[in-house]
Amino acid sequence: MPQTTAYPTEGPPSTAPGARATEGSGGDRRLPSVTAAKRLALTLLKAVKQPRYGGGRSLTARRLLKSLRPEVQRPVFVIGAPRSGTSFLGQSLAALPSLSYHAEPPATKAAARSVYRGDWPFERARRFYRRVYRWLLRARLDGDRRLAEKTPRNAFIVPFLARAFPGAQFVHIIRDGRDAALSHSEKPWLAAEASESGGREPGGHRMGAHARFWVEAGREAEFEDEASDFRRCCWAWRRHVEAAREGLAALAPARRHTLRYERLARRPRAEADRLAGFLGEHGRRAQHALREAFEEGHARSVGRWRTALTARQRREAAHEMGALLRDLGYEEGAERPGGGPWTADRGG
Repeated sequence: MPQTTAYPTEGPPSTAPGARATEGSGGDRRLPSVTAAKRLALTLLKAVKQPRYGGGRSLTARRLLKSLRPEVQRPVFVIGAPRSGTSFLGQSLAALPSLSYHAEPPATKAAARSVYRGDWPFERARRFYRRVYRWLLRARLDGDRRLAEKTPRNAFIVPFLARAFPGAQFVHIIRDGRDAALSHSEKPWLAAEASESGGREPGGHRMGAHARFWVEAGREAEFEDEASDFRRCCWAWRRHVEAAREGLAALAPARRHTLRYERLARRPRAEADRLAGFLGEHGRRAQHALREAFEEGHARSVGRWRTALTARQRREAAHEMGALLRDLGYEEGAERPGGGPWTADRGG
């Protein structure tokens, strides 16, 4: 069982996969457990002391009832390689009144490895994920909203998430792998010098050059001992994008939307409207909120690799992810502010 990170004082679901769920066989039918009810009661006591609660929203009867038994019917999963704009995209989605955004929930982030490896039976994993997401909605009294999160590791378990949540929608953001790897290499997560630091990522994995669960079988030693820090970051980008594209290809167009980081940075209003349409957000308020959020971005980081990468790093990028970059339409020297290969269609 993966190690999970401690939650705030209110506490997350304590039922791990394999233990008996207190909310029924599917985790969807029964009223909350006594412990959950107590937590909700404490939240309500705090709420009634304030005229408005939770992002300025009114504390309505419908909101309270929905938060007693939150449903996770149509979650929104933002997926993408690390440093590809998932955080910016997720924070932008948080501006939509219909969504309850939760960034990267530590419990499910840690669980992704076991789900990917098949260590947990489907039903057990499904109950765990639903229980975590329901707790998150209940803790914020957001039972009347759609849950949204942006854990990059979800790229590897799209088939599971699509099956566990039949109404889920996926938003895949893709960034030029050279820019993403450059930004990733500026963090300590895959750096060899961090291997002995004892530091851990929020999902419980050790920082450093240790082979992650997504490294191809038989290539672990190459990843740990032979690859440079920058090449490991290129490796991470390739594996995340490959997995996401493969998983999304099996889904209906109404469930998947792909956008390019570069196009988002240069044409924020157009991309905001595309995404709003995909999510079914046709109201003016929602469209305006998403437009404003997207316009907070900038294009300064687009193409930064052209001046920042060394000759050796360029060769490593070409070796590790050149084929995928070409397949995605990223050509060396190509700058296409008006579109070209940087399409924002709903495919991969």
